[in-house]
Amino acid sequence: METVEFIRILDHQGRSLAAAAGEAGSGAEVPTCPDWRVRDLLRHTGMVHRWATSFVAEGRTVPHSGDGLPDLDGGELLDWFRTGHRRLVDTLASAPADVECWHFLPAPSPLAFWARRQAHETAVHRVDAESARGAAPEEIAAAFPGAFAADGIDELLCGFHARAKSKVRTEKPRVLRVRATDADTGADADADDAVWTVRLSAGPPVTERGSEGEADCELSGPASLLYLSLWNRLPYPAVSGDVSLARLWREKSAVI
Repeated sequence: METVEFIRILDHQGRSLAAAAGEAGSGAEVPTCPDWRVRDLLRHTGMVHRWATSFVAEGRTVPHSGDGLPDLDGGELLDWFRTGHRRLVDTLASAPADVECWHFLPAPSPLAFWARRQAHETAVHRVDAESARGAAPEEIAAAFPGAFAADGIDELLCGFHARAKSKVRTEKPRVLRVRATDADTGADADADDAVWTVRLSAGPPVTERGSEGEADCELSGPASLLYLSLWNRLPYPAVSGDVSLARLWREKSAVI
């Protein structure tokens, strides 16, 4: 996917998140994040948007922790979220393609990284906001293009869980396979473009595209449902083989 497409999705998902949050109300519970209410969701996502903006807008080349969560609620909080989201979209859209700044996962460029990362960050939290207003996450997932959902799976498996921070580990080597059953994940996709083989061990998971070799457990289903289930927003569409590996992912895969 091109950077401009990620920015378009970020724009749409952020506006949809704000609309759902406004409808639900800041005090509403967030079923997909049981410890949160909508105000927590808006504060967190709005803080992340401002944090991401600072790297691209200011050309920051070293990490920083951001400005923290605002002491706002209700309409003021919603306005604060919308302002930060708008600035992030505009910053990414106007940034030079060769902008130099810090980023934390492999990417073709810093700009490509931040556009991709914030599109997925916002899309997943849009699902949280929709759940607070009573929508089933499956309904929202159906609106995600297959290529975008597959890209989100790829970012999670090949990016986040390739880091030393990943807690998805096993004492003995095991293999987890993730298979999107709707192969329409891009114009030039073939069947193995929608399959990931995750090799688990005492070290960080190692993921490769494709289905070479046997797997101990397979998670399968439409890309959009797999995307949200791997982010722990939905049950797995289908599990075959050793279900303990599916449970391991659920228990240990939270991104830190």
